[in-house]
Amino acid sequence: MARTSGGDAATNRTADSYDEKSIQLLEGLDAVRKRPGMYIGGTGSAGLHHLVWELVDNSVDEAAAGHANLVEVTLHRDGSVEVADNGRGIPIGRKDGRRTALEIVFTELHAGGKFGGGAYSSSGGLHGVGASVVNALAEKLTVEVDRDGHTHRLSFVERVPGKLDAKGRFRAGSTLEKVRKIPERRTGTRVRFWPDLDLFDPGLSIDPAQVAEHAALVCFLVPGLKVRVIDKRPGGTTEEFVAKGGLADLVAMHPGTPVTEVITLHGTGTFEEKVPVAGKMTVVDREVIVDVAMRWTTGYDSRIDSFVNTIPTPDGGTHVAGFDRALTKACNDLIVKDNRKLAKLAKSNKDRAEKADVQEGLVAAVKVTFPEPQFKGQTKQELGTPGVQSITYDAVRSGFVNWLEGGGRKSHINALRDKVTNAILNRVQAKAALEARRKAANISSAGRPDKLADSRKHGMDAELLIVEGDSAAGPAKAGRNAETTAVLPLRGKVVNASKSTMKQVIDNAEAQALFAAIGAGSGRDFDLDEARYGRVIILCDADVDGSHIRCLLLTLMYHYMRPLLEAGRVFAAQPPLYTVKVGDETIHAFSDAEKEQRTAELVKGGRKAENLQWVRFKGLGEMDTEELAVTCLDPETRILRRITMDDAHEAAAAADLFETLMGNDVARRRKYLLDNSELVDREVLDV
Repeated sequence: MARTSGGDAATNRTADSYDEKSIQLLEGLDAVRKRPGMYIGGTGSAGLHHLVWELVDNSVDEAAAGHANLVEVTLHRDGSVEVADNGRGIPIGRKDGRRTALEIVFTELHAGGKFGGGAYSSSGGLHGVGASVVNALAEKLTVEVDRDGHTHRLSFVERVPGKLDAKGRFRAGSTLEKVRKIPERRTGTRVRFWPDLDLFDPGLSIDPAQVAEHAALVCFLVPGLKVRVIDKRPGGTTEEFVAKGGLADLVAMHPGTPVTEVITLHGTGTFEEKVPVAGKMTVVDREVIVDVAMRWTTGYDSRIDSFVNTIPTPDGGTHVAGFDRALTKACNDLIVKDNRKLAKLAKSNKDRAEKADVQEGLVAAVKVTFPEPQFKGQTKQELGTPGVQSITYDAVRSGFVNWLEGGGRKSHINALRDKVTNAILNRVQAKAALEARRKAANISSAGRPDKLADSRKHGMDAELLIVEGDSAAGPAKAGRNAETTAVLPLRGKVVNASKSTMKQVIDNAEAQALFAAIGAGSGRDFDLDEARYGRVIILCDADVDGSHIRCLLLTLMYHYMRPLLEAGRVFAAQPPLYTVKVGDETIHAFSDAEKEQRTAELVKGGRKAENLQWVRFKGLGEMDTEELAVTCLDPETRILRRITMDDAHEAAAAADLFETLMGNDVARRRKYLLDNSELVDREVLDV
C-alpha cells in the first residue's frame, strides 16, 4: 500500500485551495464567538459594555410595556454583572417538547418575544439575539425567573445549559431547577453573566460610570421607572435614577443657561411597510408616535439625544434627520423671513438659516415609538426606517410652528429670534473674514506671521514660545535653541474671546498671528494633528499686565484651540520675580515668600540681610540673554506649569474681571466697585 508523508490531505491543502472543503458552517452561538464585532460592534470597551446594554434594554422593554417599574444593575466583586427586573419573567414552558422557552432565548439566535408584535407592541431588542449574544460571549451565565410561585434557575457554562450543585460542580441538562417557593404574584428576571475576557481587548473591565450614565439616560424613556446601579466592588457605591417627567426632565437637567422654556412636542403618523407574512411580502401599516423635548441655551454647542422605543441611538438616523429638517424649515419661515437685521444679507440671498445656525445652543431629546424598526447594524446605533423621517418632520414642524405663533411666551420667542439671527450674521461674517484671511495667506510665501522667529524643526519635539513684546523677544531669540524653539512676540492686545464674536476674534491681529503660527486652524476646524509644535509656552511678565495677557491668551485657546488644552500641550513659563548674586552663584526667587525664605537661609552663614542686593525684575526685557535662557528657556533648568482645562475656565473669568477693572468702560467699573465693596461710603462719592 502506498503511503504519503506530512499528514492528511486537509493538512496538505495550500492557501490557494478553494473547494467544497473550504466551506465552513458555524452553528448556534459559534458564529457570535467567531465574529463578535458583527453583533456587539467590536471587542473594545464599547463592545464589552454592549453586553450589559442588551440585558438592560430587555428589562426596560418590560417597563415600557407596563409590566415593570424597577431595574437593577449589580457589578459583583468577581467581575460578573447582574441585571434584574420585576417584570413578567421570561417564559419557562417547553417550546419544542424538550427545551424550555428560557433555554431557547439564551441559546438560539433570532429567538424572542418581540417578533410580530405579540408580547410587545414596540421594543428595543428587535433582532432576537441580545440574550443569546450575551451567553455566547460569556464564560458562565445564570438566569433566575420568578414565575408561577417558584424561582426557576438555569445555568450555562461555555454556552451549555445545566445546573450547578451545592459544591459548584456543573451538570449539563435542559431541566429547570426550582430554587425556592415565592408568592404567586411575584414575577421577575435576574441574569448574571461572567464575560469571557479572552475574547476582548486586554485589560478591559466594566466601568461603573458608563453603566450609571446609561442607566440615567434610559430612565427618562419610561417616566417613573427606577433604575438602580449597585457596585459591590471595593470602593463602589449605589446610585438610583428616576425621572417622572420623561424627556422634559432630561432636557431641563442640562447645565446651560436657558434662552427659552422647555418646549414639548407630540405627534403621530402612519406609514406603509412591506414585511414577510406567512412567507409572502405583505403591506402593513405602522403607527409612529413622536415625542420631543427641547430648549435653547446661551451656549454655542448643541446636544441632541435620540431614541427609538427604549434604545438610545447615538448616531441618530431617519428620525433625527426629520427633526433637523423641521426645525430649519420652521425657523426660516417664521423667524428669519423679513428680519430687519438680515436685510443686507437678503440682497445676496445669504439670509437663510442653516442647520448649525438653528441648533446653536440647542438641547433636545427626540424619541420615536413604533413596531419593528430597522436599525443599521445589530448594535442599533442608527435608525434606518425611511418612513419615520417624514412623520417626525410633520410632527415637529407642526408643534414648533404652534409654539412660535403664540403657544410660547413672547419673550422666549424673541430671545430665540435674536439668537438665530446672530448665529446667521456671525457665520456669514466669519466665513467672509476667513476667506479674506486665506487669500492673504496665499499671497505670502508660507502664510506665517512676519514677526514669528520660527524653529528649523517642527513636530512634537518643537515648541512655540509666546512672549510679551519686542523687549522680551530679543533675549528670547538669542537664548533659544533655534533648532526646536520658535518665538512669537505679541505687539498688541489680545482679543477677549469670551466676549467677542468670531469675526472680532479673526480680525484681531494677535489672534491671527497665533492661529497662523500654530497652523492647525481655529474653532471647529482646529485639527490637533496639524499643529506645528508639540508645546505652546506662554511667557509673560510677573506682574498684573502679564497676568492679564496670559488670561486673554488662555481664553482664546479655550474657545478656539481647545484640543491643545485638552491634550495638555499648553504651558506657562515661571520667570523669577527676584534675583541675587552670592559669590559666583545666582539665586532666584519666584515670590515674596520665597525671597524671604531664601534670605533667611543665606543669613545663617553669617551674612547680613542688608548686604543681599536682591534685584526685582520689572519685566522680561530687563533680563539678559543668559538669565532668560537659564530661567525660562533651558529644559534642564526652567520651570513650566502645565495648563489644565480648569485653569482655562479660571482664566476666562479673570479676563472678564480684568476688562471690568482695567477697560475703558467707566460705568461698568463703577457699578462693579459699588456692588462688590462693603467699604464704600456712597454718601461721599460724586456719583
